[in-house]
Amino acid sequence: MELRHLHYFITVAEELHFSRAAERLHISQPPLSQQIQNLEDELGVKLFERTKRQVHLTEAGKVFLERCYLVLAQLEQAIAVTQQIGRGEVGQLAISFVGTAMFTLLPEIFRVFREQFPSVELRLHELTTAQQIQALYDKQVDIGIVRSAINEPGLSVECFLPESLVLALPETHPLSAQTQVALSSLANESFILFPATMGPVFYEQIIGSCQQAGFRPKVAQEAVQMQTIVGLVAAGLGIAIVPASLQNFPRSGVIYRPLKEEISNTGLYLTWRQHDSSPVVRAFLNLARRTTQGESTCQPNQQSA
Repeated sequence: MELRHLHYFITVAEELHFSRAAERLHISQPPLSQQIQNLEDELGVKLFERTKRQVHLTEAGKVFLERCYLVLAQLEQAIAVTQQIGRGEVGQLAISFVGTAMFTLLPEIFRVFREQFPSVELRLHELTTAQQIQALYDKQVDIGIVRSAINEPGLSVECFLPESLVLALPETHPLSAQTQVALSSLANESFILFPATMGPVFYEQIIGSCQQAGFRPKVAQEAVQMQTIVGLVAAGLGIAIVPASLQNFPRSGVIYRPLKEEISNTGLYLTWRQHDSSPVVRAFLNLARRTTQGESTCQPNQQSA
């Protein structure tokens, strides 16, 4: 039995007239009659009572018609769901992100994704870069949003939102009077840094930039959350180099100043498993790229897999 046999049967059952049914199906009447006869032979029951003037459904035919409607409805639903999955419109998507990403365009990207893909269950996790890498390897998340151009085997990475770093100072600090601050002027300052174990690439970016300016920073305190780092700056425990988007997080007692030197490879990076062909993953990646197309290009030398 083929699907076309069900279509033939339903059309005849609705018309109760072989000639009109043949016209609807764009075939001639004799082949249609033969197909119905073959269907009845295969089922072993008569579906229609035929006279010279009328065609009627048998009791078996009435039940078979109801079941055929259900089968076709389920088939249409299966086709629709399959097509939605293929377009990335249905499924689950687990995304991890560094906390400071929420001060950028990321909330807008999440909002638009939910609007465009309402049938995708979005699961969000705030994690450090190191935690995100492990979560990707463990398949606990599908996409990570990290602060550095990581270089990890099996993972693709792409800068999608460039962002500069700025200096966070206590508002009473003498350097707050400057419109731009040179890294070399920070040689005697106490630094509050993000731990190397949590974000080694970001940590080395800051350390390496200071070394290029002629000194190795004195680390007075480490903190995992950028908001905590800013709070420690406000308390006068040191200065910090932080993403520029942190300025969207108002904090009394803290003032931000741009740096004269650019620190390379700064921004937000998308990372995902290289061989992940999930349509849902592709849909989010494409949306993130489109949303940030108007932004300036990423710093040179970013790692892209």
